[in-house]
Amino acid sequence: MTEPIATTDPFAPTTRDGNSSARIADLVRSAIFGGEYLPGSRIRQEDLAARFGASRVPVREALRILEADGLVTVVANTGAWVTRLNLDECIEIYQVRERLEPLLLRMSMPGLRSSTIDELDGLAAEMTHTDSVEEFLRLDRQFHLRSYDGADTVQLGDLVHRLWNTTQHYRRAYTRLLDAASNRIVHDEHHMLVLAMREQDSEAAEQVLTGHIRRTRLHLARHPEIFAIDYPQS
Repeated sequence: MTEPIATTDPFAPTTRDGNSSARIADLVRSAIFGGEYLPGSRIRQEDLAARFGASRVPVREALRILEADGLVTVVANTGAWVTRLNLDECIEIYQVRERLEPLLLRMSMPGLRSSTIDELDGLAAEMTHTDSVEEFLRLDRQFHLRSYDGADTVQLGDLVHRLWNTTQHYRRAYTRLLDAASNRIVHDEHHMLVLAMREQDSEAAEQVLTGHIRRTRLHLARHPEIFAIDYPQS
């Protein structure tokens, strides 16, 4: 079982039930990101209540938070399951990301400080030196979402974040399928994005990011078996 990883997710919401439900949501979110809960697997309220020493009320509220994040599907009077995508749904989400994320990056770039770009450069370098899929995924998520920090948006940032959440497991599957040449391209694109941001070349940044996302989509489309796996329901 994967150890839940700590999260400093800037988009994690607060709730009327206070720290308890927010803390539970934070820990379950990290467990989903880390692969402990797989797509389609059931999350039982009583299990979470026992695990975190909480009552059912904050657990229910935590699941509502995770549903708003796009990570969990809650069925009234039935239960909660980790959100699962079929191939067509995943491809559609990536097509949406191809169009929205370059726009968000363009909006963000004027607001990025040089210290933030230095941080992104460091994250890109760290990714080239790790052999751990989970560490790469953590750094990759941090890299891309951090690159959008300069944008002041009403809805676009939250929407992009939700799309990232729903495709987390499939990025893991994609990363595990990469050969050495494809891996090198991924890392090169990260460094190209940093250079474009440093030079305030929004056209180049958008082109690189569009290709970066499209490559993942096309690779996933060639592996429909990823979406045919039956995960435990209980």
